[in-house]
Amino acid sequence: MTSLFVTGTGTDIGKTYLCCQLIRAWRSNVTLRCIKPVVTGFDAADAEASDIAQLLGAQEIAVDSIGIEATSPWRYRTAISADMAADREDRALPFEELVAFSRPPSGVGLNLIEGIGGVMAPLTGSHTVLDWIASLDTSVLLVTGSYLGSLSHTLTAIDVLSRRDRRPLTVVISESLDGPVPTEETAASLARHLSNLPIEILPRDDAATAASVAARIQRLLKLA
Repeated sequence: MTSLFVTGTGTDIGKTYLCCQLIRAWRSNVTLRCIKPVVTGFDAADAEASDIAQLLGAQEIAVDSIGIEATSPWRYRTAISADMAADREDRALPFEELVAFSRPPSGVGLNLIEGIGGVMAPLTGSHTVLDWIASLDTSVLLVTGSYLGSLSHTLTAIDVLSRRDRRPLTVVISESLDGPVPTEETAASLARHLSNLPIEILPRDDAATAASVAARIQRLLKLA
C-alpha cells in the first residue's frame, strides 16, 4: 500500500481541489482512503459547504456524521491555526493519536492524507505539520500557487521538507485566481532553482488538464 500526504505553502492554496481531482482520477483503479484529519473553521450547521464535503463528494460518500467523523475526527469551529483553535475550545489535538489515525488501514491501496495549512503550520504547542509528515512513512506532494510570494514560500517549504527526508515527489502549482503572473512564469522560475523535481500546473476548472496531472502523479507513485 502507498501513502501520499498533500501539503501546501499555506492555507487556501488548493490542497482540497487537488485531492478531489486525484480521487476522481484514481478511485476506479485503486482502493482509496482519503482523510483530512484536522479541520478548522468547521460549521456543523453548514457541513455541505466544507472541504470535508468536497472530499466525500469526490468519493461518492454521503456527507453525514459517519463520513465526516471517518474523514476528519478533529474539527474546530474557528478558522485559525489548529493549535490556537484547540486552545480556544479547550480541546487539545493529541499528536500521537493523529499520527496513528493517519496510517493506512489494511486493505487500502492508497492512503491519501490532506494536511492543514502550510508545512510549518502549528498543530500543538510542540508539533507542526512537518512533524506530522515526518512521523509517517509517506510520499509528499507540495501544493503552491502563483500568488505574489509563492516562489519564496515554495523554495522554503521544499528546503524544510528535504531536511526531514521528505523531499516532495512533485510540486503542483494550483492557479491563484488573483495571481499577478501566469502560472507558466511561476513554474519557469521555480524550475531554475529546483533540480530533478517535477513541476505540475493545475488550472482551475480544467478537467482534461487535471486528469493529465493526476496520471503523471500516479506514475510517480508507481500506481499505474
